[in-house]
Amino acid sequence: GRRGVYSGCSGLQIAYLSGTEAQQQPEPAHCFSAKDVTELKTSLLAAPNFRGVDILLTSPWPRDVGTFANSAGEIDTKKCGSKLVADLAASLKPRYHFAALEKAYYERLPYRNHMVLQETPQHVTRFIALADVGNASKKKYLYAFSIVPMSSMDPAELVKQPQDVTENPYRKLRKEAPKSKAPLSAEEEPACQFFFDLNKHQGKKRPSDGKERGDSQPKQAKKPPQPTGPCWFCLASPEVEKHLVVSIGTHCYLALAKGGLSPDHVLILPIGHYQSVVDLSSEVLEEVTKYKAALKEFFRSKGKRYVLFERNYRSQHLQLQVIPVPLDLCTSEDIKEAFITQAQEQQIELLEIPEHSDLAQVAQPGIPYFYVELDTGEKLFHRIRGRFPLQFGRCV
Repeated sequence: GRRGVYSGCSGLQIAYLSGTEAQQQPEPAHCFSAKDVTELKTSLLAAPNFRGVDILLTSPWPRDVGTFANSAGEIDTKKCGSKLVADLAASLKPRYHFAALEKAYYERLPYRNHMVLQETPQHVTRFIALADVGNASKKKYLYAFSIVPMSSMDPAELVKQPQDVTENPYRKLRKEAPKSKAPLSAEEEPACQFFFDLNKHQGKKRPSDGKERGDSQPKQAKKPPQPTGPCWFCLASPEVEKHLVVSIGTHCYLALAKGGLSPDHVLILPIGHYQSVVDLSSEVLEEVTKYKAALKEFFRSKGKRYVLFERNYRSQHLQLQVIPVPLDLCTSEDIKEAFITQAQEQQIELLEIPEHSDLAQVAQPGIPYFYVELDTGEKLFHRIRGRFPLQFGRCV
């Protein structure tokens, strides 16, 4: 039919609205009307303790979905789409809203379903538009993800807000007088988006794809500003080279280096936007440590040891460069000596710091530095006070 709700045995709730918005009366069989939207809303909103649906499926995009968010490319979201679908999405608060009629792929930044400090926190909505199947331009038409039904989730986990969440794009459509808050909200949030999930576990963790959201409140004052433009390394960003991604964890991911010094040169990166190791929450830091241990074991099995370095200088997003070198080529002492010698030649003070010391003990958030770590646990550190050669680590 034109509209309805499908409830799976797991408790997953999928609402749907079929066809396109009717432009005439009586509406054709392949169209929906305002009455269909109202009846679908009423059937769901009448339920006690209604919080939203898990998934909403529509053909048209909602009007103005791109407001406060990343660009939808060539699609003008102020002119295309249906106001009725926008109203439906605003009322049903789906965790995922899929549409496809514009034949373009667009994944919008997640948006809030509540007004900050005025309403009880609610879950976010992710709008994902897919292109037509098998299109000649090879635009994305599949979206793989795993989802835990809202009815089975812990309420506190459900309402956690990702770092890249934006204001609700439909609020101004629902109110005659636009609120002055709206333009401010557009500037509050970074411009990046979450791309499709690559592993079967990621969807279950999707509510925490803000990663350290549990820690984000206390950490907020310390953290540097979010990027105002595209970040090449936020996993949320469309600029991410997806084909280079090797592994995705809960808080971090592993990717091949785009300009690798060797074929197995990899990067450990936080999924969310952090500038340096000293800015990381304990949860993210713990996962970084796990990735290091896994890489050490892997490279040792290949007869190699790794050298890891970080340049927290003229970079927006933390990148831990991990470069393997053959065990029989050089010892850890050889590697340390190479770094120290090169540093001395360039008048860079590179100091060895205790093996089990925390980097946060010698570096403060916001302070630029260069850091080297061997897989033996040995560490070298330089506090950057002026200029620093950007390619120093690669050159060594």
